[in-house]
Amino acid sequence: MSASTVPGRFTLVLHSHLPWLAHHGAWPVGEEWLHQSWAASYLPVAAALRRLADDGHRDLMSLGMTPILASQLDDPYCGEGMHAWLGSWRERAHEAAVHGHVHSDEIAADLGRREHRAAESALADFETRWRHGGSGVLRSLVDADVVELLSGPLAHGFAPTMDPRLRRFCLDEGLADTRRRIGRRPTGIWAPECAYAPGMEEDYAAAGVTHFLVDGPALRGDTALARPVGSSDVVAVGRDLEISYRVWSPRSGYPGHAAYRDFHTWDHRFGFKASRVTGRSVPAGRKAPYDPERAARAVDAHAADFVGHVRERLAAESARIGRPALVVAAFDTELFGHWWHEGPQWLEAVLRALPEAGVQVSSLRTAIADGFVGAPVDLGPSSWGSGKDWRVWDGPAVSDLARVQREVTAAALDTVAKRLDHHAAVRDPVADQIVRETVLAVASDWAFMVSKDTAADYARERAFTHAHAAREIADAADRGREDTARRLAEVWRRADGPFGALDARRWTATDARRVSGAAP
Repeated sequence: MSASTVPGRFTLVLHSHLPWLAHHGAWPVGEEWLHQSWAASYLPVAAALRRLADDGHRDLMSLGMTPILASQLDDPYCGEGMHAWLGSWRERAHEAAVHGHVHSDEIAADLGRREHRAAESALADFETRWRHGGSGVLRSLVDADVVELLSGPLAHGFAPTMDPRLRRFCLDEGLADTRRRIGRRPTGIWAPECAYAPGMEEDYAAAGVTHFLVDGPALRGDTALARPVGSSDVVAVGRDLEISYRVWSPRSGYPGHAAYRDFHTWDHRFGFKASRVTGRSVPAGRKAPYDPERAARAVDAHAADFVGHVRERLAAESARIGRPALVVAAFDTELFGHWWHEGPQWLEAVLRALPEAGVQVSSLRTAIADGFVGAPVDLGPSSWGSGKDWRVWDGPAVSDLARVQREVTAAALDTVAKRLDHHAAVRDPVADQIVRETVLAVASDWAFMVSKDTAADYARERAFTHAHAAREIADAADRGREDTARRLAEVWRRADGPFGALDARRWTATDARRVSGAAP
């Protein structure tokens, strides 16, 4: 070992996820959320990983992509909307540049020119690589072995509180959906909200999952090694909070630095973010103009700072446990670009600098295969939400949501089970859409948005709308009004049509295979 090399292994994990947004509003939440995240995060993060792959880097990290997001990135309607959105961005930038030139407003002119260059670049990237969907982009990164792909359940339902039948179906179908898009079935998942309930490892093992993420406190803060759960061979990997909070912390994380572009302050003439953070207590009207060169210097400094802390953490944890340690930093992909404008630059700088600084990096899959695994552990109920428990998704603030989700699941699955007794020979679009709407109704996003009071009205409306759709179709089916049930199923499918291969008959097959022990 050279003097500059530190013991152990570092793994970066990114979790890419948005709820189903197509056909459900535009602004301030809805399709605009998808377009902004696609332009600001998914395009530049994929581009950064592509450059790293081209430069010979391999097995750099684990990248999660939820099936519900992958479905949107492949959806023709979403793709058309994204292309139009990028064109609008370019036109608004042109208007800002012309306005600034005509009115001798150098700040507006400079902003317009900068945004126009960014829009042109994004359009070229989108039209070249993304125009026919995101799966080709993601598959190229997987095939280049620059990332390990993590998958998850279909629509990001909060697994601990879901009906076990639906939970198992969503997991199996989510992994199968990823296989159809990427060409291989992942063995690692980012469980929605890093949530766990005792016994879920049995579902994971039955579905062919070998490793999953939990938050640090689930392992009582001892995240220096991955751990088999109970008597199973399924391994839990804990997020190292000390390292992750260098970036993630709302009080001291890098994105709040004065030099970075301010997320909340807008130039309302053209719809661009024209200011830098300047200071946490500085009101919007007094923030200084954004300076890309100042921001670039901050990126370099923070990348170096992060690499230094990773080295220190690896050395300290390896010394503490008496063997090379594993340090895992885990974040939402949307932090990089959408929330933190300079995040993709920082990400690429860190991934280049870590190996140069003597830090061994790899995916979770490789770290586990290389032996960064400790003694088995019995996990208790946990999540990465407030309190590290389930209160965000099953607490008093969302008791009405939780009740509706339980009720619609029970009713929907009862209707589907009855229909399968008579329609099992062929695929049943009525049963398919009932299941699809139920899966969307129990997405974890709605309770999170209500508990955190971020677009709470939109979240309640979305959860109740999907629950209503499932009930409306099921009611017609239960009453024997087959033509009405089929018409309603088709009407709702036009708005809520992710997972075209979803087949309700498989939810019983999932349980049957689990009982028999057959491989997925």
